[in-house]
Amino acid sequence: MKTYLVGGAVRDSLLGIAGSDRDWVVVGSTPEAMVQSGFTPVGKDFPVFLHPRTHEEYALARTERKTAPGYKGFVVHSSPEVTLEEDLARRDLSINAIAQAEDGRLIDPYGGQHDLQHKVLRHVTEAFREDPVRILRVARFAARFPGFTVAAETVLLMQDMVAAGEVDALVSERVWQELSKGLMSARPSRMLQVLRDCGALKILLPEVDRLYGVPQPPEHHPEIDTGVHLEMVLDETAKANAPLEVRFAALCHDLGKGTTAADKLPRHIGHEERSVKLLRNLCERWRVPVHCKELADVVAREHGHIHASQSLGAEAVLRLLSRCDALRRPERFAMVLQACVCDARGRLGLQARNYPQSMRLQALLNAALSVDTAGISAQAMQQGLSGMDVGKRIEHARVKAISQHAALRTDATA
Repeated sequence: MKTYLVGGAVRDSLLGIAGSDRDWVVVGSTPEAMVQSGFTPVGKDFPVFLHPRTHEEYALARTERKTAPGYKGFVVHSSPEVTLEEDLARRDLSINAIAQAEDGRLIDPYGGQHDLQHKVLRHVTEAFREDPVRILRVARFAARFPGFTVAAETVLLMQDMVAAGEVDALVSERVWQELSKGLMSARPSRMLQVLRDCGALKILLPEVDRLYGVPQPPEHHPEIDTGVHLEMVLDETAKANAPLEVRFAALCHDLGKGTTAADKLPRHIGHEERSVKLLRNLCERWRVPVHCKELADVVAREHGHIHASQSLGAEAVLRLLSRCDALRRPERFAMVLQACVCDARGRLGLQARNYPQSMRLQALLNAALSVDTAGISAQAMQQGLSGMDVGKRIEHARVKAISQHAALRTDATA
């Protein structure tokens, strides 16, 4: 029995990246022998075991045979006769098909080190076409390593897979898993670009694909193209190290612009409502987590109002805060504002622009939250008021607090 470190840990070590999870391949063993050695079996679809001390994953060397469409349509074969080279041949990219022996020696039968040096994402063998998840993985790696290019032959192979309908067989859990990782990468726009180049974007995210080539008013969007704007907004979220909720909200904030009638271009009146409807369909299709869906919904509905909020009076500000549920969930409203900042800066030549709306609305929310609602409620009930009348008292106090804070800010800057 021989064990080899494989995959991302080897790749990242060669790139000088620390902290990657370590995965191992075992050659020349059986499930029974692994259990007898103290390993715990955990694999559902193929033999994977946890080390008794380190709890790292050890997989028996295996080969796969395609039996049906989709990423689950495989028969896995594992035996002591399967070689390391055969196991590495079934991996997605050459940079992930490098193994390291116990003595530190590298085994690289498919040119992974060469592709690392030349910053190329290249499929290992024709077996790549048997798993459509690999299309998403290539796009995600392009977002994680934005300096890498996808090999021309790999792009052609992915295009063939899309044309053959392989992408249609993907299940929601795997799609969301890879999309979310791509969104959390260094340059999320690269994921969209790679998916678009191979034709997968129009199948997986047709709402996003429709944005490319759609014009916007140049006085607000010097980049003009809505798809280019979306890419720039996503990359702004990465620069800001924003959480996944914000990045997903950025992805979906302008979906409605892809459905604007031709005679209404380049204006996009009412795109917010259309965005919300499209967003909900997208979230249902890929089973997007509720916390991501909810934030994206608020951003899609309200980002235009937040951009225009500098001119709003106290009552209008309170209505905006209420629609965003900011009084009840101020921590989420902070993420809404972060998405709006990225939207404002995701425009050609405006990446460093100031966005005073965020600071102002956060300050006015704090003013509204400072109101002693419990005290107002108790006093109102002592006076025989209840229900809506108590709510009106609280609303009046919040409007007053917002108005007073706004007046103080105006005086301070006069």
